[in-house]
Amino acid sequence: MESWRNRKTLILSRTDMMGLLTPAEYNSCVEQAYRMHGAGRYYMDPKGHIVLDQYPGEWEAMPSYIEEPEAAACKWVSIRERNRDQFDLPTVFSILIYTHPETGFPLAICDGSYHTVMRTGAAGAVSAKFLARKNSKCLAIVGAGHMAAGALATCNEVFKWQDVRVWSRTQKTLDAFVREEQPKYETFSIRASTDLKRVIEGADVVVTVTPARGAIVMQEWIAPGTHIAAIGADKGGDQELDPRILQQARIFVDDIRQCRTDGEINVPLQQGIIKEDDITGEIGEVITEKKPGRTSDKEITVFDSTGIALQDSATVPLEYERAKAAGVGIEKKMIST
Repeated sequence: MESWRNRKTLILSRTDMMGLLTPAEYNSCVEQAYRMHGAGRYYMDPKGHIVLDQYPGEWEAMPSYIEEPEAAACKWVSIRERNRDQFDLPTVFSILIYTHPETGFPLAICDGSYHTVMRTGAAGAVSAKFLARKNSKCLAIVGAGHMAAGALATCNEVFKWQDVRVWSRTQKTLDAFVREEQPKYETFSIRASTDLKRVIEGADVVVTVTPARGAIVMQEWIAPGTHIAAIGADKGGDQELDPRILQQARIFVDDIRQCRTDGEINVPLQQGIIKEDDITGEIGEVITEKKPGRTSDKEITVFDSTGIALQDSATVPLEYERAKAAGVGIEKKMIST
């Protein structure tokens, strides 16, 4: 048996991570994360934030342990709002460290950007699987960046969409999205528009993936029976939905401790528009059948997803196995003999 002291750490870049898992596998991993959350078989605190006044943005620290598949991981996210304009760098850097639970040995150090796009999209897809109407045919995506691409890929595994609509503030962003994404899909045409009302009205499932700091999705646009996956809000002050939507919806969250300060519910809670008692439950409770999800076709359901660290520890073991099998990445001995 190989000594742990002689083991090497696998270092994976963004391109190494791409294609290791299918969108359906990302969905399965995230569903398992929520299942373990609902069963209480995990250890995870709400994400930690470090904010410095002199550098607009923040750091996020996201450690977690999951019982099945047994794994431990920590994601370190750097958000710097001036990066694109001043340094020709991405706004977000994400590094994922995967460790062996018993020894703490660093099995892998991975770029977390593509991984995060896909597991974040999968959050919306899993919520649609459990909370949307079973005959859903129209998907609306609010936002047209990388997260929107992940949402489309993963949601496409849940329903056979006949009508897919995408919104962005600028036509240039929409054109780029359609140019990049449409060739991947043959069963529908992506309809892109800068008119948000037009994109949302009549949709069965609405996925929001913007960094909005105020309501952009209005209550009067949401039809009875709509499911909304609110993915964009992940820090205090973020908000995408008209709070009147929350007042009339069944609300589910990924982790109530995190959502009350970082999620879509954080602003309405602070303003007293809704109370914590108005939250129906966590999605893990629906998956483990501790609480019912949708109870009628007329009901509006909202899933508030802040992105929990458990999604990372549930997904990285399979990514690691696939990377080892494919021979991608660089192995580095981290412990001296």
